[in-house]
Amino acid sequence: MSFDLVFYVVIVVAVVALFASSVRILREYERGVVFTLGRFTGVKGPGLILLIPYVQQMVRVDLRTLVLDVPTQDVISRDNVSVKVNAVIYFRVVDAEKSVIQVENFQQATSELAQTTLRSVLGKHELDEMLSERDRLNNAIQEILDTQTDAWGIKVSIVEIKRVDLDESMIRVIARQAEAERERRAKIISAEGEEQAARKLRDAADILSKRPEAMQLRYLHTLTTISATNASTILFPFPIEFGRLLAGMEGARGGMASMPGPIAGESGG
Repeated sequence: MSFDLVFYVVIVVAVVALFASSVRILREYERGVVFTLGRFTGVKGPGLILLIPYVQQMVRVDLRTLVLDVPTQDVISRDNVSVKVNAVIYFRVVDAEKSVIQVENFQQATSELAQTTLRSVLGKHELDEMLSERDRLNNAIQEILDTQTDAWGIKVSIVEIKRVDLDESMIRVIARQAEAERERRAKIISAEGEEQAARKLRDAADILSKRPEAMQLRYLHTLTTISATNASTILFPFPIEFGRLLAGMEGARGGMASMPGPIAGESGG
C-alpha cells in the first residue's frame, strides 16, 4: 500500500512539474516567439500560453520603447576639429519574429550601429554645424539607423545628441572667433549707419538748395545752438549767397565808375 501511495505521489508531482513547465504568462507588452523542434511556428501573446514541454521553446520579446545611451565617441569634423560626442537613442521592437531570428542580440547590434553611424554622419559636417544644427543632424542619424535596423524588426524613433565636448584650446579659439565676429558685425552696423546718415544729409542739402530762405533759417538755428554753449570762441557762418551778392554789387559799382562821362563841348553843340 505504501508503494502505491509513493507511486501516485510521484506521478502527481511529475504531472504538476510538466504542467508548470508548459505554462507561460505574457504581459501586455510582451510577445513570445515559439519554436517547435527548432523551427519557427509563430508569435504568441499576450496572456496564457501553453507549450509542449521539451518540444516547444519560447523567446520573450519586450515591445516597449527602449532607451540606449550611446557611449562617448571621438569624432573629427570636416574642418579637422577633434570633439567628443555622445547621444541617446529611443527605439522599440515592431516585429518580434525578425528581432529574434534575424539578429543575435538586437540591443547590442543597435548600439554598435549607432556608434558607427554617429561618427560617420558627424564627420561629414563642420564644428559650427554640430553646435548650431543639432536637429538636422539628429534627423539624419535617425533616418539612417531606422533604415538599417528595419531588417531586424526595430523602429528607431528618436535620436538626440546630448553633448559635444571640446578641448580647452578649441574653446579659447572659438571664443576669439566669436569676439571677432561681434566686432565685424559692429563695424558693419556702424558703416550702415554712416551710409544712412549720408543719404539723409544729401536729401536735406537738396531740399535746402531749392529754398534759400530755408538755408538762412538753418544758419539762425546754428547761431542759437552755439550761443547756448560756454565756448570762448564762436564761429560765425557766413552765407555764401550774401558774399555773392556783395561781389555782384561791387562789380556793378566798378562798372559804373569805368563808364565814360558826357563831353562838355558836345553839350553846347
